[in-house]
Amino acid sequence: MAGLVIHGRKTSSNVQAVMWGAAELGLEVDRRDVGGRFGGTDTAAFRAMNPMGLVPVMEDGKHTLFESAAILRYLVAAYGPGPFAEGPEQDMWAEWAKHTLCAAFTMPVFWGFYRTPEAERDMTAVLGALERFEDLAGMAMTLRGAGSWLVDGRFSRADIMAGHVLFRYFTLDLPRRPPAGLEDYYAALTERPAYREHVMVDYSELKG
Repeated sequence: MAGLVIHGRKTSSNVQAVMWGAAELGLEVDRRDVGGRFGGTDTAAFRAMNPMGLVPVMEDGKHTLFESAAILRYLVAAYGPGPFAEGPEQDMWAEWAKHTLCAAFTMPVFWGFYRTPEAERDMTAVLGALERFEDLAGMAMTLRGAGSWLVDGRFSRADIMAGHVLFRYFTLDLPRRPPAGLEDYYAALTERPAYREHVMVDYSELKG
């Protein structure tokens, strides 16, 4: 095998985070459609790469990795920081953005609303989760302050992890109350070509 391979469908938000980060680094990626309607995650070959059967999975020479945060950390270490500011604070907030902020959106809001058939939705739970996500997003905007990006005003992996769910947040048909600064932050993200290409992706195939 030669070159950098990412296994995962383009409508996976975790795949989007990796592809966005790789594009910011200027890397050429062979992305292969796996997961969702494409299947392929239950094969022996895929489970040998990720026993959890989830995307994304990265292959790069002797390295095979899963978990989007670990893949991004590897790409920055292996290929240089590119536009990313790197430091312990950036790493800390990237972890928070993935495991706290995005976790508060993806399953309880996006899955609970968009990926669940309308007759089966628990809208009380969805709207409560939306409010919780917006509270956490407000914390992120307090961290950002008057700067352009989340940590010390410098673009970092924290912005990848926080920003990759915002396209869906701002396009779902829900009664949003974005905290101060979030709309400006999202607008800045949409000015990045890599964000537009890899995150602002039609997700209608995922509708429940």
